[in-house]
Amino acid sequence: MITPFLNDHVACLLRSFRHWTGRDLLPTDGSPEELSRRLFRQPFVVISHGTEEDPILNYGNEAALSLWEMSWEEFTKTPSRLTAEPMNREERAKLLAEVAKKGFIDDYRGVRISKTGRRFRIDKAIGWNLIDEYGQYCGQAATFDRWTYL
Repeated sequence: MITPFLNDHVACLLRSFRHWTGRDLLPTDGSPEELSRRLFRQPFVVISHGTEEDPILNYGNEAALSLWEMSWEEFTKTPSRLTAEPMNREERAKLLAEVAKKGFIDDYRGVRISKTGRRFRIDKAIGWNLIDEYGQYCGQAATFDRWTYL
């Protein structure tokens, strides 16, 4: 499962989080492979999507895959808008626009839905823009460790 793309993407997630928040998402000591394994196994959710017109999820750690009840293959082919119910997508779009404008937010709360229709509320989520090693925008990510099934 560990690939050069994944190692590079995890480095981008960690670098971008530090850039915007001034904090580390997790300790950054270790090889790229070790960091990829460590982030994947964290008990908190980490997800990201790319820059497509209808952005596609391109990363979800183990906690995210479990919460959304999807395999890696399913998750990374899913438009990120489908993580929210249709009635909550406008609110989600406003969140993404705010992240794009400010670089990050650290107080998001909203309702999401899994592949099987299980609804859950996330609290105190952090959303941030992803930037490559040259400072170019390359997507958005989010993390949270608080959710309640509805």
